[in-house]
Amino acid sequence: MEDNFSAPTLRQDLWVADYLPHWTTPERSRARYELAGAAGLRLLIEQDQPDWREEDAPLRVSNLQTGVFSGPVGSERGTHRHRPDGLTVRTETPGRLLWAPSSGRIDVTVSASVDDGCMLAAWLVGAENLSPQHSGEICIFEIDATAIGKSETRARTGLKAHGDDALVTDMVEVVVPVDASRPHTWSVIWGPEGTVIGCEGVVVKRSQWAPDYPLLLMLDLFEIGPRSSTAGAYPKSASIHSVRGWDGPL
Repeated sequence: MEDNFSAPTLRQDLWVADYLPHWTTPERSRARYELAGAAGLRLLIEQDQPDWREEDAPLRVSNLQTGVFSGPVGSERGTHRHRPDGLTVRTETPGRLLWAPSSGRIDVTVSASVDDGCMLAAWLVGAENLSPQHSGEICIFEIDATAIGKSETRARTGLKAHGDDALVTDMVEVVVPVDASRPHTWSVIWGPEGTVIGCEGVVVKRSQWAPDYPLLLMLDLFEIGPRSSTAGAYPKSASIHSVRGWDGPL
C-alpha cells in the first residue's frame, strides 16, 4: 500500500475520510482536509467545525482511516470502542476494510501541528469485525503541539489493550531529536515476535506484544479544548506527506 496524496482527489479505495463515523453523525465525523500537491494532504480543523460528539465537547477531529465497521443503530458493536462509558452506534456504517493487515510494516511521513490545542496521532486499531475482543491499538505516535521544539519533540507511543485481554497496555513518552513540525518519518513493524516503533530510523519503543487480527490505520488531527478566539487562528493544520505499508510477516 502506498499513497503520497498526489492524485487530484482522495483515494476512495484506501481512505474513509471520517473519524469513527458509527459513534456519531456524519456532519460531526466528516474530515476537513485539502490536497496540497507535492506537499501531500493537509488535515484541517476549521472554525465552524462541530465537536465530534456533544458528550466529548470540546473536541474536534479530522481523520483518515483505512476502513470502518459497525453493528446496527443502538448496538455496541463497532471499530475502536475506546471509551468505557457506553458508546452506542448512532450511524450504521457498512463494513469496509480497505486495508487491514494483521501483521506488517507502516512508514508514515508527517509534519505535526503547532497550533494551540492540537494533537497529531497515528494509530492502528482493531477493526472488531470478527470479534469485539479484537480491540487492541498500536499507537505509532501522539504529538501535542506544546511538545514540539526546534531540536527535539516529546511523543507518546506504544500499545493500548482497550478490551483485548490478550494484550497489555504498554505506553511510554519518548523524546525524539526532530522538530516534529517539519517532515519526518515514523515506522512500525508488528507480528508474532512483537512490536517495534521507530522515528527517523531509530527505534524508540519495543514491546513483546502485538495484535494478531485485522487493524485499521488512523491518521488524526485533534483540537482539544475551547475554540481559539484569536483572529486568524483557523484553519489549524497538520500534513500527511506519504504513507507506505506492507501486509504480512516481515
